[in-house]
Amino acid sequence: MKINIFNKKIFKDKRGLIADIIYKKNINHVAYIYSKKDSIRGNHFHKKTSQYTFVVEGKIEYYYKKQNRIKKTILKKGHLVLNKPNEIHTFKTISQNSLMIVFTLGIRGGKDYEKDTYRVNSIVKK
Repeated sequence: MKINIFNKKIFKDKRGLIADIIYKKNINHVAYIYSKKDSIRGNHFHKKTSQYTFVVEGKIEYYYKKQNRIKKTILKKGHLVLNKPNEIHTFKTISQNSLMIVFTLGIRGGKDYEKDTYRVNSIVKK
């Protein structure tokens, strides 16, 4: 699921705007991920954890595997994607750099970072 939060209803006034990114979810961990051009992140899945990824800056090829089919879409500033448990996901920065914020529902941060992470071979299409 890809959502552009800037296409949703937002609050605007002379100071700027306020847009909800995530609402009514129990977030366990938030991560800031900066990547340089051609960097690949992911190539893994989580058995119990869901994660939202919000693109703050940059352009990213987003690969995900559902029902044995690899799908690809382009993410840009303001896009939000949700990876549910058992969904393989990978991000490749195609702009000069990218900045993502990841919101995790389940174990993912600190000493628990790898507890629900299962690595796979690359799903990025060459």
